Amino acid sequence: MQWGAYFAVMAASSIKFVAGPLTGFGLGLSMFETILCTWVGMMAMVTIMLTMGRFIVQQISKIRVNKPKLFSGRARYAVRVWQRFGIKGIAVMTPLLFTPIGGSLLALSFKVPTARVLFFMAISGMIWAVVFTIMFYQLTFIRDLIIH
Repeated sequence: MQWGAYFAVMAASSIKFVAGPLTGFGLGLSMFETILCTWVGMMAMVTIMLTMGRFIVQQISKIRVNKPKLFSGRARYAVRVWQRFGIKGIAVMTPLLFTPIGGSLLALSFKVPTARVLFFMAISGMIWAVVFTIMFYQLTFIRDLIIH
């Protein structure tokens, strides 16, 4: 067992999801180990952000001098995804665009129940962990880009 490698993959995927499979590949973990550690890292960060998120949002609103722009491009995109697909859309887009931190806070901002967020993020995280890990481990042209 390579506990340091496992924690490295979990830490990488908790910050930026795609970094988990890249780190697992670079450290020589098996596909199964990389998939599992990537998923666990994402879900750990989602759980932490959902648990502490309300407190963090309150503290940021106290510190902020100016109110954030209501109709920024990013806010409009998030609202469009929410209106069209709901929590399922946010969960699917989290590993690709929002990162586990951003996706969790976005779900919090729309006041989605914690159990629903965890359920859909878990499904989405597992699917994307498998897709990205297979992409980095099996597609030789992507592997060659990373190695050389």
